[in-house]
Amino acid sequence: MIYLDYAATTPVDQRVLDAMMPYFRENYGNPSSVHRLGQKAESALDAAREKVAAVLHCRPDEIIFTSCGTEADNLALRGAAMARRNATGEKWILTAKTEHHAVSKTAEQLEKEYGFLLEWLDINEHGAVTPESLTKAICSDTALASLMLANNEIGTINPIADLAKVAKANNILFHTDAVQAAAYLDVNVETLGVDLMSLGGHKFYGPKGVGTLYVRKGTKLIPHMTGGGQEYSLRAGTQNVPYIVGFAEALRLAAEEREARTAHVKPLRDHIIGNLLEAVPDSKLTGHPENRLPNHASFVFKDVDGNLLLQMLDSAGFACSSGSACKTGNPEPSEVITALGYSRDWALGSLRITLGVNTTAEHIDSFLKTLPSLIEKARALNQR
Repeated sequence: MIYLDYAATTPVDQRVLDAMMPYFRENYGNPSSVHRLGQKAESALDAAREKVAAVLHCRPDEIIFTSCGTEADNLALRGAAMARRNATGEKWILTAKTEHHAVSKTAEQLEKEYGFLLEWLDINEHGAVTPESLTKAICSDTALASLMLANNEIGTINPIADLAKVAKANNILFHTDAVQAAAYLDVNVETLGVDLMSLGGHKFYGPKGVGTLYVRKGTKLIPHMTGGGQEYSLRAGTQNVPYIVGFAEALRLAAEEREARTAHVKPLRDHIIGNLLEAVPDSKLTGHPENRLPNHASFVFKDVDGNLLLQMLDSAGFACSSGSACKTGNPEPSEVITALGYSRDWALGSLRITLGVNTTAEHIDSFLKTLPSLIEKARALNQR
């Protein structure tokens, strides 16, 4: 099987696994315990927090460990919006239809169940939110804006530093979902200027089931999990020490090896884009042609059932993904692709190809030889 779905998840790096293993059976104490085993676990937790803070260029006590990027997004939006409303009465939340569901569905729930007001920001033709779009939407009652650093589905990179400056100038909180971005982009919070930032370990060769929320000092949050005082009383529950250790090591390696990893995947990505647009009629690149994640190629193909194409690729030995979600046998276009303005006959035929450290030129050549004929077959089946 040739794996081309690194945006969905990545294999755990052996070096990360080696760092994690002692905390399953040898140093297995609860970090809240007073005895020696507990102290060893607490020490590992502190070291991991410092390691993450070094990559993010922040203080260790600004790092909150969570169970995943989705939970980090939930804590950021729900926690910050509620705290802000309690303090000032502000209740507008600004985000975009192109956000991951961890943000967009949370924002929708805050509107529906908790009385917040929600505005969807305009995006440009590449799926990016511009500073002008954000500026236009801000009012005196705006509490929070949440915009992703890089899009998981179309790869477009948002101008987060510029957007955060707009937010700061208007005294509103700014959160960015950097879950997809951290594998290849700098996540220095001082450079980005954000108040809150979410990360997820399994996107950069760490384990699934662990994430981080950066919370700038002085930013008030209402905790969404209550209980013990773990994670500065913002996220109760015994910390998952081995996974946190793995997360920190994976993030350190991602930062240390960023240039080499980018240099490996970018030429392969460019080869895919150039070849497919030429080889496949009625095909379009989605997302920005240059300002996109270096490992990310995404397309729409007219009159193709994206789910059928994925099944055909799987049978041919390739793991990819699509923006289409098959719900009870009724495929619906991705909200992200629809937000870009594509009609249904285009939007249903989306394909995402994402590369990683194990991707080779031979893998890509094999894929490019196989895909055009599969698209042709998918179109023929679609027209029956």
